[in-house]
Amino acid sequence: MSGLALSEEQRSELESCFRTTEDRPSFPQRAFVSAQDALAWVERFVAWYNTEHRHSAIRFVTPEARHYGLDVALLAQRHQVYQRARARHPERWSRDTRDWTPAGPVRLNPSPEVQELKRIG
Repeated sequence: MSGLALSEEQRSELESCFRTTEDRPSFPQRAFVSAQDALAWVERFVAWYNTEHRHSAIRFVTPEARHYGLDVALLAQRHQVYQRARARHPERWSRDTRDWTPAGPVRLNPSPEVQELKRIG
């Protein structure tokens, strides 16, 4: 990648993605035998990441659900489940239930300014 010019943001996003792949239990302990083996692993990883992995930044829905707008109904259903559980056992909650409203725009590595704005609302 020495000939590839990347911005600081692009490098940061690439490093984040690499950390995510390395942290997967299925990430090989040894080098891939071939480029085809590496490509097959990446394809399986991307499919898992987009269709099965629930992301905390988007309220524990998959990127696929978010992309197709399915998150709104899923999160409304979760909200109802939590409300019913709280009504049945209010002693289990000392505060409000989890926020199940759909997440707004999401970035892989938001700038410190954006993070601060999100924090203070």
